[in-house]
Amino acid sequence: MGRVDWTPRIVVDPAIHHGDPCIKGTRIPVAVIVGSVADGMTVEEVCATYPQLVPDDVRAALAYSAEVLRREIVLPLAG
Repeated sequence: MGRVDWTPRIVVDPAIHHGDPCIKGTRIPVAVIVGSVADGMTVEEVCATYPQLVPDDVRAALAYSAEVLRREIVLPLAG
């Protein structure tokens, strides 16, 4: 399986949701989608909760997040 191309589905626009990455054509932030999946929701449950989304939007949000993390310097959190 190849890498998901998130570029047609994710937008960053200062006029939409304070410039947070969102699904194109919506005000749904990538962070909300990723957080929902992290909390245990399935792709289908996320799409049912946000009817504007399709499964490819959820996969694009996850792919975008993975790419951002690959490019970021991640430091351990102080515990």
